[in-house]
Amino acid sequence: MGRLVMKFGGTSVADIERIRNVARHVEREVKAGHHVAVVVSAMAGTTNQLVDWCKQASAVHDLREYDAIVASGEQVTAGLLAIVLQDLGIPARSWHGWQIPLQSDGVHGSARITGIDAGEIRKRMEQGQVAVIAGFQGIGPDKRITTLGRGGSDTSGVAIAAALDAACDIYTDVDGVYTADPRIVTGAQKLDRITYEEMLEQASLGAKVLQPRSVELAMVYKVPLQVRSSFESPDSPNQNKADGTGPGTIVCDEDKMMEQHVVSGIAYSRDEAKISLRKVKDKPGVSAAIFGPLAEADISVDMIVQNVSSDGAFANLTFTLPRKDLRKAIDVLNGIKTTLDFQEMTHSADVAKVSVVGIGMRSHAGVAAKMFKSLADKGINIQAITTSEIKVSVLIDEAYTELAVRALHTAYGLDKA
Repeated sequence: MGRLVMKFGGTSVADIERIRNVARHVEREVKAGHHVAVVVSAMAGTTNQLVDWCKQASAVHDLREYDAIVASGEQVTAGLLAIVLQDLGIPARSWHGWQIPLQSDGVHGSARITGIDAGEIRKRMEQGQVAVIAGFQGIGPDKRITTLGRGGSDTSGVAIAAALDAACDIYTDVDGVYTADPRIVTGAQKLDRITYEEMLEQASLGAKVLQPRSVELAMVYKVPLQVRSSFESPDSPNQNKADGTGPGTIVCDEDKMMEQHVVSGIAYSRDEAKISLRKVKDKPGVSAAIFGPLAEADISVDMIVQNVSSDGAFANLTFTLPRKDLRKAIDVLNGIKTTLDFQEMTHSADVAKVSVVGIGMRSHAGVAAKMFKSLADKGINIQAITTSEIKVSVLIDEAYTELAVRALHTAYGLDKA
């Protein structure tokens, strides 16, 4: 058998009993003959507590010390899991990010991985030792601990799998990727397979199953990726299916899909806000003068809609951004108002983004038209639209989010038969 990286999220390691359950999943793969590395998150709620302590200590704090503090949650989990594995008779040891080393840039709080020296871990794995690795962390150029941003343990898991030339199983509190959020759509179906591109779009558009950077890494390095549940019994016959579909959802290249559905899923995000600028002078350089300062303030802009007046003198400009950045964006725009000379600025946080995703859109016409008609039939007004090759997203009133998701799920034939 080959090398396997198993990544477990915070809910999967929330207490000692759940850590024991994780150890049994690891034991199953070891007995199957795999060389195993495990990447773990902090126990559920731990990171939030550590972040809160940092804020209580000082509203404005040194991010290098922040990283040293919040990285400790994963280190505790790694040590506990190693102890439990040893108690089961499985050789195991814990690794911190800097011990591997997992190298990153120096952007504390949201560092990016620059390289991994997996030689020592590979050697230990081939000797039969399970490597239990603290996710979410690395070491920067200044030899200080860095963290990879929220959800960074997914990124750690996929990056380590790429460095080890291994497959990666992401264990979470759901048993795979669904056509829609099952909490909203009772007829949502679990997908046996989904392409890297579709998964990346869904993750970027609000699906919480995987962190977008982890999917991007898997796609670039062709890491075999599977999403599965840690809460299913490790001894369940479903854990080792013989039909090649796996117990969860396999994320793979498009050419490995047996059948390409036009639409694979409906995603949504309530973490949206909208800003509209009225009567902006329509002249070259205005858009750069608006979006340049927003980019410098590290504010990501998504949908952009511009309407020019009949005489060509003015334009109304509407764009969306993460809700958490709304106040900061308003302050930035107020700071450059005299330069831009716009007449009025309005804003709203009562909006949501709903998206239709599917690689089949490349070869099928009418996907967007069906989306717009389905929403119109439910009396849902569209405030903005953005598209890519495999997705269509619309901005709507937040109150209609669940209605829109259900209507679209039915319209594209995704409900269970």
